Amino acid sequence: MKHLPGADPELVLLNHRYEELERIPLSDMTREEINQLVQKLGFYRKETPDAPVPEEFRFAPAKPLPTLQPPKAPAADSKTPPERDDKEHPDL
Repeated sequence: MKHLPGADPELVLLNHRYEELERIPLSDMTREEINQLVQKLGFYRKETPDAPVPEEFRFAPAKPLPTLQPPKAPAADSKTPPERDDKEHPDL
């Protein structure tokens, strides 16, 4: 959570590549409504602040990683490099 003084509160959902998926304004919501929203979105609520987070929720509510196709091997006589998906990060 990042507080920005003077900014309207909003929940920003990101994917595993930190790309913005959705912005949800929170200024007209009560604390109870916000709690219900984050639970509905799949966030895990710990029993106590120092309680461990179960492994299945460690990266939740992140959506599953897309299934990546293995890179195509260039033909033996090909001099052009294999094409790479623009969305695929070279370090992944």
